[in-house]
Amino acid sequence: MHIMITGAAGMLGRKIVPRLMANGLAGRKITALTLVDVVVPQTPDGFAGRTDCLCADLADPGTAQQLIDGRPDVIFHLAAIVSGEAEADFDKGYRINLDSTRDLFEAIRRAHLADGYCPRVVFASSIAVMGAPLPFPIPDTFHTAPLTSYGTQKAICELLLADYSRHGFFDGIGIRLPTICIRPGTPNKAASGFFSNILREPLVGKPAILPVPDSIRHWHTSPRSAVGFMIHAATMDLKTVGPQRNLSMPGLSATVGEQIDALRRVAGESAVALIRREPDANITRMCEGWAPGFEAARARALGFTAEDSFDQIIRAHIEDELGGDR
Repeated sequence: MHIMITGAAGMLGRKIVPRLMANGLAGRKITALTLVDVVVPQTPDGFAGRTDCLCADLADPGTAQQLIDGRPDVIFHLAAIVSGEAEADFDKGYRINLDSTRDLFEAIRRAHLADGYCPRVVFASSIAVMGAPLPFPIPDTFHTAPLTSYGTQKAICELLLADYSRHGFFDGIGIRLPTICIRPGTPNKAASGFFSNILREPLVGKPAILPVPDSIRHWHTSPRSAVGFMIHAATMDLKTVGPQRNLSMPGLSATVGEQIDALRRVAGESAVALIRREPDANITRMCEGWAPGFEAARARALGFTAEDSFDQIIRAHIEDELGGDR
């Protein structure tokens, strides 16, 4: 089996690779990996198959076609710029998040028309496809009406994925990821980054800024669960999904105050004391329009699972990123 991951140098891409190497995919041995990003992805240690680690921009003309010429069996399409950056740079957001996805889908379609090629495509979408006013919990039947450029780009890609799948050009599924928390590494330009910052930094003795009130509620999952979503999406029988190919993933609805309470239980009052409150009215206003939580009934019925408490999310971060020691 040949696996291709776009955005392979990002957080999810880096975590999917070792899971694939350890377990294969649907009982099949992985013989080739194509890892693509705008920086050269790290070559995985201990992989006996062929690995191509490529520095390439999917939005550049001809790049998608060159990648599809290798005929990967499964494509994890993770490449994107994050919400805050897409909002700040309109042209870049549409070029990276929409145009490159369309180019990839079109390259697959041309290959399908040439020789019947039909890969599994797992697309990393986002709960940002929803826009206020929002019910709580949000049902699977709720309409997509994004209020950000990032959400709009993801919503358009969802429609394309469903239509290309309907025509049989590829077998696609869109995974609407909750906000991933706790994100490892350093802060990025995602508008939701503070949800991770107020936990990640205090866990290693560093201060963190909280720009919103404790009452802000949002929908979360861990990196560990997000990788599980992707792997399950790549292996499941998509006939059970039907024509509605984009799924809101399960997660955990929690307020910022509940996050902090979990940090207190896991790491103590000294960690909580490192959180510095610096209210920002603009960020608060933005957060008030974000999804507070989903029913995710379809995804749960199809076998997708996530954490039940923020204590579990914090402990998963400690185990996966801090060597299990805190």
